[in-house]
Amino acid sequence: MGVFNDNIKPILKRKDILVRLIVINVVVFLLLVAINITKLFEVNITEDVMSFLIVPSNLSELATRFWTPLTYMFVHIDFFHILFNMLVLYGFGRIFLSHFSAKNLGSLYILGGLAGAFIFILAYNTIPLFAKSNDAVMWGASASVMAIVFAAAFYRPNTEVSLFFLLRIKIIYIALIIFVLDFIGIAGNSNPGGHMAHIGGALIGYIYAKQYLQGKDITKWVSKIIDSFANISKPSKKMKVKHTKRDADYEYNERKKDQNEEIDRILDKIKAAGYSSLSADEKKRLFDASKK
Repeated sequence: MGVFNDNIKPILKRKDILVRLIVINVVVFLLLVAINITKLFEVNITEDVMSFLIVPSNLSELATRFWTPLTYMFVHIDFFHILFNMLVLYGFGRIFLSHFSAKNLGSLYILGGLAGAFIFILAYNTIPLFAKSNDAVMWGASASVMAIVFAAAFYRPNTEVSLFFLLRIKIIYIALIIFVLDFIGIAGNSNPGGHMAHIGGALIGYIYAKQYLQGKDITKWVSKIIDSFANISKPSKKMKVKHTKRDADYEYNERKKDQNEEIDRILDKIKAAGYSSLSADEKKRLFDASKK
């Protein structure tokens, strides 16, 4: 508990949702690695633990483990799998945050993962070739990451990044190449269900970007659910809570800091894509801030 309280807990309390997501994925990975070491003592509980976290294609199993479409997107058991996913998540996550809020990123990560799970389960219960082996399971953040990649790529397709520190390439091309590879992989023998899930996440990212350009945020309902869970631990308005001046100052400074960060993000967005790229809500926030 000392390691968690001293090192991990402070990171999770930070406002940077991208760092939080990466830390959660890494912590789950390390815990599974530690659990897997029990094999040395001829006590193998890894499969039992994994079965409660990864999403099954079998509907009967899914009914008894209904939470797995959410938990699977934080599970990795292979080092290079988590390394690739986290590197792509960090790189495209930073691009995403230059146009959208941290709340948007967290909500889209979850929505992309849910879409991936849905496509995976649907495929293994409807497509004849897959339905023959309806005992498949899936894990990994790939569908969630694909949602972030495609949202960033289709919102600002002309954004360029350095590839291997040598070649400048538009992110839309990177997204399309990944999509083609996943499409080809569907008919292959190596992880076809995973490729289906990746495409599900990619489609959600594409839809998110196109809808946002029209002033609509398809992740709003996810954000509301997250907020409702986050507010459970907060004191009810009916409860009498005594606040000291120090508490009030701290809350004010935190609120002010969040507002300043949001305004800075909007100004960066104007600098990158012009005032017309702002949503109606962002224009209102900027106008309200200019009156203070």
